[in-house]
Amino acid sequence: MIKLIVILLLLVATNKTRGQTAALKQYDIVVYGATSGGVIAAYTAKKMGKTVLLIEQGKYIGGLSAGGLGYTDIGNKYAITGLSRNFYRRIGNHYGKFEQWIFEPHVATETFKQYVSEAGLEILFQHHVVSVKKNKEAIESIVVEKSDAPGNKGHQIIKAKIYIDCSYEGDLMAKAGVSYFVGREDNSLYNETYNGVQLMDKHQFPNGVDPYKIVGDVTSGLLWGISNEPLQLQGTGDKKLQAYNFRLCLTKNPANQLPISKPANYDALKYELLLRVLEKKPATDLEGFLNINLMQNQKTDINNNGAFSTDMIGMNYNYAEAGYEERKQIQEVHEAYVKGLLYFIAYDGRMPAYLRTMMLQWGYPKDEYMTNGNFSPQMYVRETRRMKGAYVMTQANCQGKAIVTDGVGMAAYTMDSHNCQRLIVNGMVKNEGDVQVGGFGPYPVSYRSIIPKATECTNLLVPVCLSATHIAYGSIRMEPVFMVLAQSAATAAVMAINKKQTVQQVNVAQLQAMLRSNPLANNSVNEVLVDSDDTASVRVKGNWLRITKGCYGPSMFTDEGNAKTTKEITFIPAISQPGNYHLYAYFPKISNSSSNVTIYIKNGPVTREVIVNTGEIQVEGQTSGEWASLGTMHVNNKNMATVTITNKNANGVVVADAVLFVPELKPGK
Repeated sequence: MIKLIVILLLLVATNKTRGQTAALKQYDIVVYGATSGGVIAAYTAKKMGKTVLLIEQGKYIGGLSAGGLGYTDIGNKYAITGLSRNFYRRIGNHYGKFEQWIFEPHVATETFKQYVSEAGLEILFQHHVVSVKKNKEAIESIVVEKSDAPGNKGHQIIKAKIYIDCSYEGDLMAKAGVSYFVGREDNSLYNETYNGVQLMDKHQFPNGVDPYKIVGDVTSGLLWGISNEPLQLQGTGDKKLQAYNFRLCLTKNPANQLPISKPANYDALKYELLLRVLEKKPATDLEGFLNINLMQNQKTDINNNGAFSTDMIGMNYNYAEAGYEERKQIQEVHEAYVKGLLYFIAYDGRMPAYLRTMMLQWGYPKDEYMTNGNFSPQMYVRETRRMKGAYVMTQANCQGKAIVTDGVGMAAYTMDSHNCQRLIVNGMVKNEGDVQVGGFGPYPVSYRSIIPKATECTNLLVPVCLSATHIAYGSIRMEPVFMVLAQSAATAAVMAINKKQTVQQVNVAQLQAMLRSNPLANNSVNEVLVDSDDTASVRVKGNWLRITKGCYGPSMFTDEGNAKTTKEITFIPAISQPGNYHLYAYFPKISNSSSNVTIYIKNGPVTREVIVNTGEIQVEGQTSGEWASLGTMHVNNKNMATVTITNKNANGVVVADAVLFVPELKPGK
């Protein structure tokens, strides 16, 4: 009998060991998903004095920002603040510039590692959430398991006061019982015009492309990737997701190049439609069907372009609700597709010879993704779940028709959706779902859109799968904006903990003030921006025009630069802390700009003249305008510092947009 009891006790102990289920110590904040936003959220919370655990499903940090999206989608740099802007400053420091928005993947990875190292972040890699335990409306704990071997009983229980879901999939949000939506809302739901089914002309097939395996033979069946579903009415809601792809980093440098090779299970029939597109609309180069954005060191960030390209339309519908293993399979299928596309272009004899020759100049860079077969580990998961939070951002917010007062970040990108399905319309192949509607300025993103309803969860923030309709999310879902909202979420989490509040009880006005006063989460001296729209800080002499396109912020002043009369725009900064500052003026990319711009820098009784050569600063490597250095000055409380942009000796258009006073900081801070 005693022997039997001993055996039973040993079995129980063995099972506990095999299960590896152990409660870890209590954290103040758990951040789920080491995306760009996840790293920034964890860094912010740790710098603000909280204990933090960052959980990542995979092996890498930085999400898409480190996974190939080096040609940054911005919209308007004015919208990018705090640590998000600091990230692009650090990238700039690497390349010997002030800011840099185009960069190689490994540079982004190393930059995110700086944040991890400086904050001493604890990261749990290759774990994903499997369940959430709640006490009433609050998350009490979560259970995670190893992602590389799900179901192996390698579970861990993790507890925190506040949770922040920064994943692209919103799994923590979903398992916490928070309401969400997958797909496209019907236009009628939120009085929108660009949601739901949208048959438009962007990235569209030319007329006359036959959908059948044998041209003109309906009985031969459809070519791969074409749906036989009927086209629904414009604006009709559905559960379809916009297409995913990979942002492709290739290189032309032979010394740093691995050849494009045939992937496993390669099937040339998947790319038959590309040949039919080229028959109807011949391409002069690879840009006819690949969006090749050039980066440093002869590398690229290649995105989808045209009717048939890197987007794998209609093959991601299950991704949002899929388990970890199914998602892994979906990603593998997408990777094989895009690798197969490159191989098809380079080697299929039916492709025009000149296009094959062009493709063979490219290869995978040896110095990127070296632990992942030189290919990005991060699929471009453009959209999955979207929370139904305390406030839903809609098309009206994007277009400035509805303006929130509790903004904790700004967005400014075009309302953008990639295609959602490929089907038959009037006997021809057509893509459906692509929307690109912009032309609006920066707009605020509500704090209520990153928190659940109080009745659903009181200690969770969701800055990535935030509360927005499909079409509004298409404008907000940019990596720089995710980082901004993640910092705001982490700051709100710290406030909630300090005051023993729920996330819904956080005083948003105080949160906004804290984000303004401590934008780098390290209590450093703030930079001072004076934008042309800050009317109290700008003096205007002469008749300048107001332009709203291509500027920094809502608008900018422009002058044709004929210099017949003297015109000046004077920027007056409100500098509260004396010290050494580096001065910059912003110059957007415009046509017919004056090659030289005369600027006067006044510091107390001393005035100096600076001539900016706009041709030197508008170099390749930026996605929009550029900050031009005006030198340094020491500012004290007695001196009145001003920057005056003039039309003196101008030979083209002069722009007065924004000036910036940046306190001298140690590198990397």
